[in-house]
Amino acid sequence: MSEHYSDPKLKIFALNSNKPLAEKIAKAVGVELGKTSVDRFRDGEIRINIEESIRGDEVYIVQSTSAPVNDNLMEMLIMIDALKRASAKTINIVIPYYGYARQDRKARSREPITAKLVANMIERAGATRIIALDLHAAQIQGFFDIPLDHLMGAPLLADHFIERGLDQDTVVVSPDHGGVTRARKLAEFLKAPIAIIDKRRPRANVAEVMNIIGEVKGKRCIMIDDMIDTAGTITLGAQALMDAGATEVYASCTHPVLSGPAIERIQNSPIKELIVTDSIQLPEEKKIDKITSISVGPLIGEAIRLIHENKPVSPLFNNRFSIEKE
Repeated sequence: MSEHYSDPKLKIFALNSNKPLAEKIAKAVGVELGKTSVDRFRDGEIRINIEESIRGDEVYIVQSTSAPVNDNLMEMLIMIDALKRASAKTINIVIPYYGYARQDRKARSREPITAKLVANMIERAGATRIIALDLHAAQIQGFFDIPLDHLMGAPLLADHFIERGLDQDTVVVSPDHGGVTRARKLAEFLKAPIAIIDKRRPRANVAEVMNIIGEVKGKRCIMIDDMIDTAGTITLGAQALMDAGATEVYASCTHPVLSGPAIERIQNSPIKELIVTDSIQLPEEKKIDKITSISVGPLIGEAIRLIHENKPVSPLFNNRFSIEKE
């Protein structure tokens, strides 16, 4: 554990979505998690009680809006209201996984932009700052009119691959055109070229692989995405890479949503290993041998400490190995 943090005005609270991660974040900062109770009335309404004084404190709430997304979102909003009414100085919302992020624009007529609606709700409730990790779309940062610090999972994933010696003779692969920037960032850390899978999606959660842009024959391929939901895209992409002559395929993502048939698809796919972070708490039934989880707790903890001390968070955008070489 890091040394006990000297400023008693910094407090971290965990809601129900991901308490193990919140404990790792608090440990990295050097504070104890704040005392709060979250339970429900008989009809399902959420009841929150903050069990210590937070008057004049700088408070950080850790809550991923993962499944059950609406319950976790309401918990967050109610907690913000409780903190505001208890005279917290600042209310900083740590959102390791931002739900509803895929609805970030109008792709068809009469569609909502739910990512913006959720941003409005969080802001209107009284949040003063957001700390997010690998938002599905970068423009969501602009949906908030309060400061937002956007952390990246790619440096942590890069460290994992470098430690394992998997950065040799490797190609980093984006599973679609939208993820090219993310793939390029990982490729920079690994000093590897990139390839892109050109796919057409006929309807939601159904992906059709078309062709591969880039040279993958005889190479180890590392696919990277921000999230894996039903795993259709990533497993079809892995098969396409093997068909194109890749020697082995690894996959990685920051947010393991892994809903529906995802676990079965990954288990039956040619993916050798899937590396994820703990931005979403994985239930026991989703923990299979093919999935390796690395923690974002130390990263987010360091971000909280830097923000609290009014220092830049930009050093966190580098991976450990590039820092050591500087």
